[in-house]
Amino acid sequence: MSHSVFYAELPWPETERRVRAGAPVFLPLGATEQHGRHMALNTDVVLPTSIAARVARRVDGLVLPAVAYGNRSQPKTGGGPSFPGTLNLAANTFSFIVRDLICELYRQNVRRVVTVNGHYENVWPTIEGIELALDAIGRDRAQGLKIIRIDHWDMIRKSTLERVFPSGYPGIELEHASVLETSMMLALRPELVDLKQALNDGPACFLPYDRYPEPPPEVPMSGVLSLTEGSSAEKGEWLLRDCEDGIVDIVNREFFAR
Repeated sequence: MSHSVFYAELPWPETERRVRAGAPVFLPLGATEQHGRHMALNTDVVLPTSIAARVARRVDGLVLPAVAYGNRSQPKTGGGPSFPGTLNLAANTFSFIVRDLICELYRQNVRRVVTVNGHYENVWPTIEGIELALDAIGRDRAQGLKIIRIDHWDMIRKSTLERVFPSGYPGIELEHASVLETSMMLALRPELVDLKQALNDGPACFLPYDRYPEPPPEVPMSGVLSLTEGSSAEKGEWLLRDCEDGIVDIVNREFFAR
């Protein structure tokens, strides 16, 4: 048990010891959201948690339980709220969760925090939550505290994207439940992927504006915004290696550089 990187699997004296030794603490930020007919609702939890765990093993870090519900799914990036299964949080609720967790970590003497995000719509509410936490702690009292905010897809190298998408990368917005996420899930949790159920009815072609309250008809009926065709566990390992190596480099540079 004492060798686990998962914060919640440890007794309190062990978490206290590791924090005192300077362990970076990773907070995975995910969602419970539709990921097509072929993939599990917890994809946005599995990916950042698994990436954070890989990094933590290399930098003597700790991984918190993930925030398993995300900011409101949008049609252009997650399919939107019309799909059964998706459970949304309001942006301010999500921000307050991030704020409270950072404040609690600070109270526990954690001074090295890394948020690892796996859900596109969490980006700005996470930033707001970090800012609210700094307000609550007090900017003058926060010296020594460093918070790093990472979206795992930003760690993927251009050269890797060119290998995965020889015909051109469609962009992260359309990659919801598509080749990137599907490949990484095939590498990590293949039992949660059933490619036989993938319809490949994309890619979506969205108009340059939003309209409410009806969901836009451009969202493919499968919920996959691009295509799953071409996904593989091998590509998933390429992508995961980029994410792991990129975050390790950041953590070493920001927390341990002399």
